[in-house]
Amino acid sequence: MRVAVVGATGNAGTAVLRELARREEIDSVVGIARRLPDGDAEPFAGCEWRSLDIAGEDAAEGLEEAFRGADAVIHLAWLIQPGSKRELLRQVNVTGTARVLAAAARAGVKHIAVASSVGAYSPVDDDRPRDETWPTRGVPGSHYSEDKAAQERVMDEFEAKHPGVCLARIRPGLVFQGSAGSQIQRYFAGVLAPVQLLKHVRPPVLPLPKGVRAQAVHSDDVARAYVEAIVRGAHGAYNVCADDVLDAAAIARIVGRGRLLPLPARPLVPLIKAANRAHLLPMDEGWLRMALRVPLLDNSKAKRDLGWRPRTTAAQALEELIEGMSTGEGTASVPMRPRRAAVAESALLPAEGHRIPDEIDGVLLRQYIADHLSGATAGLSRISMMASVYVDTPVFAQLSAVAEDVRQEHAFLQELMKRQGFPRPAAAPAFWAGERLARLKPYSRPMKRSPSGLVLNTELMLAAVTAKLHGWLVLREHATELGVPAAAFERLIADAERQLSQLGAVHEHAREMAFRRHRETFRPVSDS
Repeated sequence: MRVAVVGATGNAGTAVLRELARREEIDSVVGIARRLPDGDAEPFAGCEWRSLDIAGEDAAEGLEEAFRGADAVIHLAWLIQPGSKRELLRQVNVTGTARVLAAAARAGVKHIAVASSVGAYSPVDDDRPRDETWPTRGVPGSHYSEDKAAQERVMDEFEAKHPGVCLARIRPGLVFQGSAGSQIQRYFAGVLAPVQLLKHVRPPVLPLPKGVRAQAVHSDDVARAYVEAIVRGAHGAYNVCADDVLDAAAIARIVGRGRLLPLPARPLVPLIKAANRAHLLPMDEGWLRMALRVPLLDNSKAKRDLGWRPRTTAAQALEELIEGMSTGEGTASVPMRPRRAAVAESALLPAEGHRIPDEIDGVLLRQYIADHLSGATAGLSRISMMASVYVDTPVFAQLSAVAEDVRQEHAFLQELMKRQGFPRPAAAPAFWAGERLARLKPYSRPMKRSPSGLVLNTELMLAAVTAKLHGWLVLREHATELGVPAAAFERLIADAERQLSQLGAVHEHAREMAFRRHRETFRPVSDS
């Protein structure tokens, strides 16, 4: 059986690839994604890959070609951010689903499984589990829920036109796995949220909205449901979730120390809205509205018709996710890029309490590294802001890759400073004030999106990375005194050279866009 997976590099997609690789019924897999992963890494190895953006008007032909010869299609692609760009989200989520289904029908595919969601269901005010017959009109005020409901209407229309195609709608609860930790943090908490602290300490009291409860499913469990659906030729909707419910008390036990601080939900809505509009929180208020109103799921139909059973409880899946978030775990693909281990491995850091040799000026070396840290802090703020502003553009992949590299370098320098046992300077030098300023207020105004602004910001980042590269070269010469293997700095040097290449590509793209706009604005007027 040949299977095409649309959105194969995301949270559910990576788990589906693992499940397909285990199944004897599957002969070959075509992975389809907007940004392609490292094809040599698991679970991406062994797949054929096609780069397609289902939001593009020209995607139909590419999808049909990719589906040709496939026995089944699993459609998982979905854009969650940015919530403020509703037209873009609908182009991917709703129109994109219509394009995928139409292309599959033209290619003669007879088995399709589509990722719907608990979010498609109409709101409730109780905790009575609902089966698949509950209406799917969505929760008002949640763009995710509204788009999932609209996707259901697309599938209704497709079924009416193509009754001979087996279309399964998988409606899972929250989908968790440890290797999605980096992705889920980025989408909901933000890249600067200190989730890494959860590895060492848990909050003594966890504030949560009153009435919040959720059902979750491990990514590997929901992947089995998708694969069972196409193998069995299933038709219709299937609720997929673990049997246990994550209420506020259960979440507090898993994330914190069991103590719960209930918060009134209504005042939280405008607070989350304000934080989202100020770019302090990627999650918007619609997610809270949905969390409080979606129904609990009755998963008995999936158990009966698909022979499916959850192997991981919701509590276990959440525990794994928290662990993954605290360690920055992820896969090799761009959408779920992990915090790279290249500079985070303990083997690449000096032993605790390392002392530099007496013949080295420790204060001067400390100042040099601290100055480097200050630059990394400002660079992280700038590149993270750039990535968030240009999230729906062709340059996002390069910007997000550089942002992840800089984030790792920042963490490496902080840990390097902590382990050195440097002598304290007699007085706080001027560079500390610069570092504090970079930490507290890297920008005086929000970054606005424009080609000329992107040109300027990439020029600044190119200069910063060039200076950083020089710094790594200098520190490499003192690797022995710092107690760090030279290989650590060799990898950082290679990273900086790659960042220059990536930012150079962004800069060229931005210049072309700026010049094109300039030519259109100042086009000569003909004499006629």
